[in-house]
Amino acid sequence: MARSVLVDLDAVLSIARLGSFRAAALELGMSTTALSNAVAKLEQRLGIRLFNRTTRSVSLTDAGRTFVERVGPAMTDIHDAMHAVQSLQETPTGTLRINAFATAAREIMEPFILPFLQRYPQVHIDLVTEGRIVDIVAAGFDLGLRPLNLVPNDMIAVPLGRPRSNAVVASPEFQRTYGSPLVPADLYRFRCIRARLPNNALFRWKFEKDGEAVQIDVQGSITLDESSLVSIAARNGLGLGYVMEADVRADIEAGRLVRVLEDWTPSLPPLSLYYPGRKNPPAAFTAFIQAAREFAAASSSATVR
Repeated sequence: MARSVLVDLDAVLSIARLGSFRAAALELGMSTTALSNAVAKLEQRLGIRLFNRTTRSVSLTDAGRTFVERVGPAMTDIHDAMHAVQSLQETPTGTLRINAFATAAREIMEPFILPFLQRYPQVHIDLVTEGRIVDIVAAGFDLGLRPLNLVPNDMIAVPLGRPRSNAVVASPEFQRTYGSPLVPADLYRFRCIRARLPNNALFRWKFEKDGEAVQIDVQGSITLDESSLVSIAARNGLGLGYVMEADVRADIEAGRLVRVLEDWTPSLPPLSLYYPGRKNPPAAFTAFIQAAREFAAASSSATVR
């Protein structure tokens, strides 16, 4: 079977699964125009219309539904056969698609992903960050990266072992001018930097100490939806910010930010890579999982010391 036909069939299956030409184009790394041309070429070859298309929706025709039901299992077998051959490679090559929270990706980018790519220069990492939880199988990803408590039960998890916590921070000047909160309830007297969640809800700052859990709906002059923006605002004295400790560790060590309420921000579940069970995974996938286990072991040893 010609490679171009495989690409065209993958395009049809991706559109059918995602219900969107745009989403399928992103998944396949193609332009929407190229994807539309691939489908049109296949429809012309078959002499049937596979999709009903309007400006707002995409749906399979009856013929398209029958085609997908027959072709889908066959394409799975073809890809399994290709993966089986790739698993015999001595040198890992190919693309690994990973879905992650942006904060999680930032935590492992420098200590894990970049060294892996330096070690295996023929592997390509396609890292997609978004705030919502994604079904990595349905969305066509090889792996997901989330806190361990958010990993689906039917997935294989590889905890990465690094200690994690939230942090409440402010600039040194803000602290000198306004002082520091001693308990979460003190935050009502301070100007804070509010955060908005991906579902558009305002984030309530979460604390816990000695079994007591508290959530605070802080007030302030700005609301942001990205952690790096919160850090910028805090460094510039706009108020107290609530962020992942890993995102501001360098600022704290350099004295650009001061951490407060540390005894009220306990450890969080570790980050974990996760994936579905796979037969004959490609060499790149196997190498990545092995590197993740080595990284986790090194992180755990460093924590113990």
